[in-house]
Amino acid sequence: MSDLFTTPRLGKGVKTAYDRTRDSHVVLFPEGVLVLNETAAAVVGMCDGRTTIAQMAEKLAEDFDGVRVDDVAELVTRLAARGVVVTDG
Repeated sequence: MSDLFTTPRLGKGVKTAYDRTRDSHVVLFPEGVLVLNETAAAVVGMCDGRTTIAQMAEKLAEDFDGVRVDDVAELVTRLAARGVVVTDG
């Protein structure tokens, strides 16, 4: 799991979009496409290289019920494993 003070950013060649056909947010990356739920899309949108995982969880908790910092960290870890985000920590 990622450190809570890690500041993830989008990986090289990664783009975010809204897919009208799927009616969902998606991440396009060299190996494929990920369809995101609303919370995951919010996390990816905050991967700017400046916002920590702890700060992301705090912001998300304002808009979504049941957001836990461990869940955000786990999502970032999974995204990093796919090359969607880069973590320097």
